[in-house]
Amino acid sequence: MKTPEELYSERTKRVQDAIELKVPDRVPFTPTFSFFPPKYAGITCEEAMYDPDKLSLAYKKAVLDFEPDMYSSYANLTIGPMLETLKCRWLKWPGHGVAPNAGFQFVEGEHMRAEEYDDFLFDPTDFILRVFMPRAYGALVPLKILPPFPSLYYTRFLTGASVFGRAEVAGAFQALLESGREAQRAMSRAAEFTKEMAGLGFPCQFGGVAYAPFDYLGDLLRGTRGIMLDMYRLPDKLHQAMDKLIPYILRGAFGPAKGSGIPRIFIPLHKGLDGFMSLEQFRTFYWPSLRKLIMALIDGGLTPNVLWEGNCESRLETIKDIPRGKAVYAFERTDIFKAKAIIGDTVCIRGNVPPSLLTIGSSQAVREYCKKLISVVGKGGGFMMDGASGIPDETKPENLKAMEETTKEFGVYA
Repeated sequence: MKTPEELYSERTKRVQDAIELKVPDRVPFTPTFSFFPPKYAGITCEEAMYDPDKLSLAYKKAVLDFEPDMYSSYANLTIGPMLETLKCRWLKWPGHGVAPNAGFQFVEGEHMRAEEYDDFLFDPTDFILRVFMPRAYGALVPLKILPPFPSLYYTRFLTGASVFGRAEVAGAFQALLESGREAQRAMSRAAEFTKEMAGLGFPCQFGGVAYAPFDYLGDLLRGTRGIMLDMYRLPDKLHQAMDKLIPYILRGAFGPAKGSGIPRIFIPLHKGLDGFMSLEQFRTFYWPSLRKLIMALIDGGLTPNVLWEGNCESRLETIKDIPRGKAVYAFERTDIFKAKAIIGDTVCIRGNVPPSLLTIGSSQAVREYCKKLISVVGKGGGFMMDGASGIPDETKPENLKAMEETTKEFGVYA
């Protein structure tokens, strides 16, 4: 019997071989979880978001029962107390806007107006602190009365500090303090879990997260309608803002990856897909800044794991323009067999068992589709098995087991 250390090394090598377009011993089984483990373990989504200990046990059960080659961290699920304390306006979460056993739902808003591009470009940190945060979090509204910090030079800091004595500002900082304590508790538990799983022979998939600059602006600040109009009305400002964001996004990825020692970075994409913009617009507004981000991660020794959430078939030739064997592309609705034919010699492909099969299909149908993926997309290496957009929360356990068993039995390379 292999030791946990041997299993950890074997699984890590299997995934790395696939990333580098080598032929591993078999196709890696790398399911990306969200709320499936809590439901599988019999706790609600609300309990999962508020109790890191229960969530940790649920994820441990899923990892041990399905034995993935790499598991996905649950750190982004343990944010219930922080959302509530800060009175978050951009998310509805279990028990707070949606049912206790439903997943969270993003609520889009225009948190930066078109006429505020110059303010953002002048000082992004100041804009986020004094404009975005008061708009995005009800408990932080008082931060809008803070003075610009660079203006508090010399003795002006002492007199300007009077604003910190105001009750409403103190209340906002108290909310941040309480949220920070909850975050420390959750992150500490997540770190313990990662260490525990490593001791059992299971590596964690991702060491950090990054976002396409266009999505950062469109999701968080301008909203979909706003940023789509900006492509026509304010193209130069949009390009400047995306370039401005790249160093911040990179710092947000490199820091956690360095701290965890896990070199794989998850990049979920939203607004650059077919149906959102034309191929010409994609090549003009979306891909250049995203490619800069991907190349900077690669140059820094990290592996971008890009999830194309939607259909991007018209963009396959364009997104092929990255170094060979240095990244992973996961496809949700793109024809994955077409993707293999076009970019399979450049990038490792991940996916894409459909949600319909996993949630309402038969185990036999899951097995047949997985075999087809292995035979076609897995030919010659460079493929990892996962759901189309991860593992749906309502996945039948027997279907996930069929996915696991088929990968491990049929996915062995001669």
